[in-house]
Amino acid sequence: MASSSPQSNGSSDHVFRERFESLLPTIQKRWPELARHTLEATRGSMDEVVRLIEDKTGLTSQGVREQLEELMQSAGARGQHLADSLEPLEEQLEQLLDELNSTLRPRIEKPVRQRPLLSVGVALGVGVLLGMVLSGGRRS
Repeated sequence: MASSSPQSNGSSDHVFRERFESLLPTIQKRWPELARHTLEATRGSMDEVVRLIEDKTGLTSQGVREQLEELMQSAGARGQHLADSLEPLEEQLEQLLDELNSTLRPRIEKPVRQRPLLSVGVALGVGVLLGMVLSGGRRS
């Protein structure tokens, strides 16, 4: 059992380092006596953050480590919930883009194929006008 603990601590340390920036506000909320620059100086090292919190609060290193792991799990659960809630929106957006592509594309392609020179001329004219509008704002 003791041999699995360092291995799990190693993976916890790695995950903590990866999520450190996003966890900073939560860590500061839980331990407001810690200055942000002091936390940032740890560079995401879980051992250093644990020592820092232990020194400032008098909590045991094991207790601090458990609380930090709870914060990581909580943040992970919130992130997963957010991803799950965005999935239906992503599917709806894909359907809308497919529908737009199937309805609008033929309406644009047909006139371009029938009158390619006119289409190039219109595109050129729009480009020139847009360029004049944009460069006119720079002259002022």
